Amino acid sequence: MSKALALATAFLAVSSPVCADQASPWFPVPASAVYLTGDSWIDNGVTYRLYGVQSCIRGTSFTNARGVKRDCGEASLAMLIALTRDLRPQCYEAAKTPQARTVFVFCMAQRPNGTGMSARVDLGTALIAMGYAFAALTPNCRPVHPPYLVAQQVAEKSRAGLWAFSDLPEPNAIIFGALRAGGSAAAATGECPR
Repeated sequence: MSKALALATAFLAVSSPVCADQASPWFPVPASAVYLTGDSWIDNGVTYRLYGVQSCIRGTSFTNARGVKRDCGEASLAMLIALTRDLRPQCYEAAKTPQARTVFVFCMAQRPNGTGMSARVDLGTALIAMGYAFAALTPNCRPVHPPYLVAQQVAEKSRAGLWAFSDLPEPNAIIFGALRAGGSAAAATGECPR
């Protein structure tokens, strides 16, 4: 198990918002899913989005270790696809907005931990702890799911994934900057603390 995936597993104890029980409607990410961003996919006209996760924004870029500009949103997207295919998580509906045909989900996977046993891995925690996604914030700068902010702070401190690049276009800063520029009262107070 990779160090980042081990870190994601360690965060599971505090980040798992739901418990699996026999009555819970768990479902897999279908093979027919079309991935939209590093935190969402669409299937049968319904958009599924990882609850509390914000991926890099497509069209923003970072400079990799070889000095080449890369699309940050594409990097987040590639990691979501890779983890989804590798872990084959089961998802649980956390909330939905029927008018927008969007379902917010938490996704969990069982992963062998090298001891003959398996550990549960939260897909959102894995993406954030590996440095390819971020904790989504509310308009008042609070994390949508607080354990994800802890995972993000650890990833940032250890310079995991995209945090390794000095010009990382951190999406929450971009979103709140756009809100401020648009005159949003919620974002007028300045940047969110990290």
